[in-house]
Formats: sequence, C-alpha cells, structure tokens
Amino acid sequence: LIPFIDWSPFFMAWELKGKYPTIFDDVTVGNEAKKLFDDAQKLLDDIVTTQKLEARGVYGFFPANSDGDDIVLFDDDDRQNETGRIYTLRQQWERRGQETFYALADFVAPVSSERKDYVGAFACTAGHGCNEFAEQFDRDHDDYNSIMVKALADRLAEAFAEWLHQKARKDWGFGKQEQLGTNDLIAEKYRGIRPAPGYPACPDHTEKPALFQLLDAENVAGMSLTENFAMTPAASVCGLYFGHPESRYFAVDRITREQVQSYATRKGMAEKEIERWLAPNLGYDP
Repeated sequence: LIPFIDWSPFFMAWELKGKYPTIFDDVTVGNEAKKLFDDAQKLLDDIVTTQKLEARGVYGFFPANSDGDDIVLFDDDDRQNETGRIYTLRQQWERRGQETFYALADFVAPVSSERKDYVGAFACTAGHGCNEFAEQFDRDHDDYNSIMVKALADRLAEAFAEWLHQKARKDWGFGKQEQLGTNDLIAEKYRGIRPAPGYPACPDHTEKPALFQLLDAENVAGMSLTENFAMTPAASVCGLYFGHPESRYFAVDRITREQVQSYATRKGMAEKEIERWLAPNLGYDP
C-alpha cells in the first residue's frame, strides 16, 4: 500500500502547508517537513517489519439501476427482486453558468432503459492494531509518535482505498489498460469515482449502515459503526464505485425543504431526523 500513499494530507494533519514533495523546498516549513517525513518513514518501516497494523477490506459489484434519485439494487442479473436502495441527493443550489444539477443516481442507467448496469461498493481499514500501538507510546508519554501512528494509519487507509479502487476498475473491465503512476492516481486521471458518505456528493452519514450490510463489512473486514455513524477502527474508508465515463464529483450544497421531505419519505425516516443529519446542507431554517 505504501506506493499509493498521498503524502500531502499527512503534512496538513501536522498543520504544515504545502504539497509533497515540493514542500521540502519551502523556505518556511521545508526543514520541519523533511524531519517529519523522515520520522514517518522510520515508523512506517517498523509498522511493516513488525506488522503492528493490519489492513482489511471488502468490495463488490451489484446489479443496479436508477429510479429517480434512488439507486435500486437487485439480487441477481434477472433484476426481478429488489434487495435495497441507495438514496442520493440532487443539487439545487444554482451556481453561475450551471446547467446540470447532479445526483449520484444519474451515473447509473435508469430502470426504464432496461440496460443492465452495476454499482460497486467498498469498505476498508488500516486501523486494526492502531490504538494498541499508539498506547505503547502513550505509556511513555511520547505524544509525538502516538499522533504519528494515527496519522500514518489514516494515510494507509486512504492508500488502501486507492489500491482497491484500481483493482476494482480492472476487475470491472474498463480499467484493464490503465498505466497510471501514483501522481496520476492522486490526480484521479482514471474513469469513475468513489464517493464516500459524509462527503459533498453524498453528505448523508445515515447511508453507511446499508453499505456495511451490503458488504458484510463487520464480519469480513472487522469494521463497525458507532451510533453516530463514525467508523471503527478510526482509520477506515467506505464508499461507492461508479463506472460511468462521465461520472464526476460534485457538491450537493444547499437543498430545499421539499427535497428533504421527499428524501425522508423514501428512506422511511422522520423529517426532523433527516434535517439533523443534513443540517449543513439545509437551504432553509427548519
């Protein structure tokens, strides 16, 4: 997983501004960044040698078609039995020059098209053993390395997600001819997207339980959710795969009461509960 690490967010976690590797040339933070990076490499070597951290993950592809702003999942390619739905939100906040208002469901062929389409899903972690390793440093009052362990676990989890997405694209078929280096992967120079619940394209954390159930993530990857839908271990990532060649990331941004009401009805949740989880996205006072 190490070659798939994006190091720039690592420095951000330590409040050092700059992109890897040019941050080392920065007159203000360059020397500090280099020392931090060297310390990270030593600890990373120790993690690999002693296997202090364990990475586990799961992914799959599922027959799917869109129904409005919902993604309908089926149990097999006959598509007679619906097994669940992924509920998506649509952009409504008009930006200058914007002509298309996206929902993630747009990147899946509609039921009416009778086209067999699929979505992917994944959940992965590099956090097994992280707390125990960090506690070794805590007992020695070594806050620096305790924080370092957690920062590296986060980077490895994201690297795992990148590696797994590359594997998924190749298994799906359209990524078999990819010849992408680390910088190309970080720049997302590939077909498809992997949006994660809680991020701008799908800001609703309450979609995570369905995703975990779909993947059996608790049994397969040892991952679980808290009552507030935070993932444990902490260094974990989950999300969806879309393979449509025109799929793209976007921000849902502000939404109307009417969409919240529709969304709550479709999900079978109380409107007030949805408003609580989508508070940053509400375009009105609840």
